[in-house]
Amino acid sequence: MKRPLSFLCVSCYFKGSDYLKACKAAGNTVYLLTKQSLKDDPWPWESIDEAFYLDSDENSPENFSNMAKGMSWLMRHKKIDRIVALDDFDVEKAAYLREEFRVPGMGQTTARYFRDKLAMRMKAEEAGIPIPAFTALFNDESINEFADTIPAPWIVKPRSEASATGMRKVHNKAELWDAINQLGDERHRYLVEQFKPGDVYHADALTADGKVQFCRISQYLNTPFEVAHGGGIFRSHTVDFGGEDDKGLQKLNAKVMKAFGMQFSASHTEFIKAHEDGKYYFLETSSRVGGAHLTEMVEASSGVSLWREWAKIETAMAQGSKYILPKIEKRYAGIVVSLSRFQYPDDSRFNDPEICWRLRKDYHIGMIIQSDSKERILELLDIYAHHIHNDFHASAPVPDKPMD
Repeated sequence: MKRPLSFLCVSCYFKGSDYLKACKAAGNTVYLLTKQSLKDDPWPWESIDEAFYLDSDENSPENFSNMAKGMSWLMRHKKIDRIVALDDFDVEKAAYLREEFRVPGMGQTTARYFRDKLAMRMKAEEAGIPIPAFTALFNDESINEFADTIPAPWIVKPRSEASATGMRKVHNKAELWDAINQLGDERHRYLVEQFKPGDVYHADALTADGKVQFCRISQYLNTPFEVAHGGGIFRSHTVDFGGEDDKGLQKLNAKVMKAFGMQFSASHTEFIKAHEDGKYYFLETSSRVGGAHLTEMVEASSGVSLWREWAKIETAMAQGSKYILPKIEKRYAGIVVSLSRFQYPDDSRFNDPEICWRLRKDYHIGMIIQSDSKERILELLDIYAHHIHNDFHASAPVPDKPMD
């Protein structure tokens, strides 16, 4: 009889409970590595064999060294078969530990393509994947050449943050240099990219054996940048099945995964359809499920739980067995989420039968709706956004880390 496989799941943000449950249900031994401040959060302890804690969640050489010492101690008595990062900020931690202890999976070079916005743009450009014009902030001459040849406005963005965190929109060369100078010695951790007005889409996918097994395409009604910087209400919905956007972005997402070397994981990838030319451009990707409860929206549309299926894929790959995707359903779904000025908002006025999920989180209000009609989804999202804006909505400064 084979011994159970051992998974070290890394998450310095409270998320991934469904993954941990599915990983344990598959017969694995599950270890959790998180930060000390999350020790008392409601993790699914019945699915966790043992937990270990970090004093800091920083992706710094000092913290990596401390992780390696702890991992070295752990592996004297326990075998680790797989290391999985459940949050975007932990991708680098997991890749470092895999490299250091020769655990199979995505190493540091490939992990850069799913974490470092400069690395992913350079790789996409190399693979012939359309991207907005960009440049690193390493060299003054290169920056000036970019500013003199690429029409403004531009976005200065951090290379290793998630969502719209840390981005700044600038409209001319003077503003650009002002933003760069404010970064000081940290400027090498940023890039500048041409801002292309357009519709933003996300592809939420599962890959196994180097092939995309499942992918659902959705469109943001308010982009993450608009929500983070303008205090908007977050909304997204499933696109027309078999339509132009669905077919085009399914194909482009598969091209991105292949070019970036994705072998097995969940992924969340964003594209923009530019207003100026109607073409799709790659924006960014990540080797995780999408935040902001998009995984629940995808499940409402497809019947596929990205968290649970990701755990099954990791288990199958570790066992050398074939992953089998469950039956995929085709329904339209949409999500609306907002900060609320009330700690416990009363959402009972929203009582349409299409509602299949409600957000229960202090100072938040949100719902997921499900229907066979995309038009009905869009109608309800507009109605709900109007009522939420008038009766519940609150805005807050851009967070240091994106809210989930």
